Amino acid sequence: MEWSQEIFFTAFLIAAAAIHGVHGYGLITGNVFCDQCKDGQVSLFDYPLNGIKVGIACPGSDDQFTMWREETTNWLGSYSIKLEGTPDLSGCYAQVSGNAQGSSGCGAAAGPAMYPRLMFRMFDMELYTVDPLLSQPAQPMPFCPRSTSPVVAPAPPARLLPPLPWLPPLPPLPRLPPMPPAPYLEASACSHLKWMMPEYKCYWKVVSPDTKVAVIFGLVASRRYGTDMTLWESMNGRGDPYRTLLREGTTALLNSYSSTQFPYHPLAVIQHMNWALMGSTRQVLHTALSFLRANSGTGTGTGARGATCGFTPCK
Repeated sequence: MEWSQEIFFTAFLIAAAAIHGVHGYGLITGNVFCDQCKDGQVSLFDYPLNGIKVGIACPGSDDQFTMWREETTNWLGSYSIKLEGTPDLSGCYAQVSGNAQGSSGCGAAAGPAMYPRLMFRMFDMELYTVDPLLSQPAQPMPFCPRSTSPVVAPAPPARLLPPLPWLPPLPPLPRLPPMPPAPYLEASACSHLKWMMPEYKCYWKVVSPDTKVAVIFGLVASRRYGTDMTLWESMNGRGDPYRTLLREGTTALLNSYSSTQFPYHPLAVIQHMNWALMGSTRQVLHTALSFLRANSGTGTGTGARGATCGFTPCK
């Protein structure tokens, strides 16, 4: 690191200490999915749930769990729970606790509670992530593989959150925009240049070009790229490692929604983006290169190597 960069980094640390030294907080982030096949894990048949309440419950002095905070998932199934100060989250759980607005017929049972995991701590700020939470329908969907057997959600910790039978029947969630059955199941990997061509704009189905980068990739990305940049603007990044990462990350996210055979699941794209942004410049370049290989069909994994772009001009 050159001396000018060292001075800048030192000044950044001093400023951050001054800003965050007084007003500390903890941030918990995660996603909720509809476990359509009731197999107890996120699979190709599952989709993010919006309008779902997620609660954080922690043990009190009397060993009884109390609800600290509840937040509702957005249309991407993501939630962020901010806790003032620097709370001790050891022994705390996150779990689906209800629905704030009509979501889907996926609220018959809540999946298991999950522990928040500390990603990093800097000064008085702590960032926690939670493994995907699940909400399940009463019965597996008809299209699920026959080998899939229903999984009964484990009972939550004692006095953690109330059970869900009290929930009224939920109306269907506006699912991810429909995709042609055959192309969606075929391997496809398209470059950012393809996604920007007007004749292929109809493939922007799950997210729109005007969707904000901060909404998709979260808090860490918003600090790097700001809150106003759109996904369309992110596709023009070049020259700078972080802009290259964003361009290829956005392209990978679009490809992951467009083909089940793409090497990355949508949630994995977001996780790798955040890990890279919290790491070194070398990690940023490594992640950007991995995304680039997947987007060009030269990556590794099932359906990755040799995949071509399956786009046909929009009618």
